[in-house]
Amino acid sequence: MAASSGNALTAGEYIGHHLVHLQNKAVPQSSIVDFSYFNIDTIFWSITLGVLGLFAMWRVAKSVHSGVPGRMQAAVEILLEMVDSQAKGIVKNAESRKMVGPLALTVFIWIFLMNSMDFLPVDLFHSLFAVTGLDSSIHYFRVVPTADLSATLGMSCGVLLVCLYYNVKIKGFGGWVHELFSAPFGDKWFLYPVNFLMQMIEFAAKTVSHGLRLFGNMYAGELLFMLIALMGAVGFASATGVFLFIGHILAGTGWAIFHILIVALQAFIFMMLTLVYVGQAHDHH
Repeated sequence: MAASSGNALTAGEYIGHHLVHLQNKAVPQSSIVDFSYFNIDTIFWSITLGVLGLFAMWRVAKSVHSGVPGRMQAAVEILLEMVDSQAKGIVKNAESRKMVGPLALTVFIWIFLMNSMDFLPVDLFHSLFAVTGLDSSIHYFRVVPTADLSATLGMSCGVLLVCLYYNVKIKGFGGWVHELFSAPFGDKWFLYPVNFLMQMIEFAAKTVSHGLRLFGNMYAGELLFMLIALMGAVGFASATGVFLFIGHILAGTGWAIFHILIVALQAFIFMMLTLVYVGQAHDHH
C-alpha cells in the first residue's frame, strides 16, 4: 500500500508506515478532529468504488430480460430480493421503502466493494509506485476506505441525517420535538430535561457505534494481512525461514478465505442497522 524508503524497516515501522494515509498536507495529522486534513486515498477509493458499483448495477438493469438470466443478473436479483424482504420486515411504510430500499441496497454494495479492497496484496501499490517512479512523491497510501474511521463515521452520520429526516416527515416537526422531551420516561414537565438528554445520548450512541463497528472489524483485518505479509518477508529473506514462508502462504490463504465472510457480513450488518434505525424513526412513542 505504501511506498517505503530505501532503508530497511523494522516490523513496527513497516506496519506503522502502512497505517498512514495519503493526505493533502506533507506532515500526517496526529488528531482525527483536525478538519484541515483530508485523506486523499480514502476519498479517491470511496468515490471510485461507488461509481463502479453504480455503473455495474446500471449495466445489469439496462440488460435485464425476462428469459433465462445470466449469472450477473441472477446474483443481482437474489440481492434485490434479500434487501427488499428485509426492508419490508423493518420499515412498514410502503412510501418510505421507495427510498429506503434503494438506499439499503446502495449501502450494502458500496461497503462490500470497499471492504473487498482488503484482498489486494499489502504492497501492491507500493510496488507499482516504485516501478513508475511515484514512490518519491507518494510515501503513504491505503486502499481500504472502511478501515478509515473518518469514512465509517461519515457514513453513519449520513444514516443519522436520514433518520432525522424521517422523524420530521412522519411525525411532523412539532410532533418530533414533543417526542424528544416526552420519551422515554413520560410527558411530565419535570422529566423533560432527562428525556431530552436520553434522546441525545441514544442518537449519539447509535451513530458512533454504527461507524465504529465497521471500522474496528476492517482495521483489524487489515492489520492481520500486514502481519501475514511480514511472515512472508522474513521467510523469504532468510534461508532458514522456509517454514515461516510456508506459514505465510497457509495463513494468508486461510485468512483470505475467512475474510470473505467478514467482508460480506460487515456490509450486511451496516445495511441492517441502517434499516433498523430508519424503521425506528417511523415509530411513535
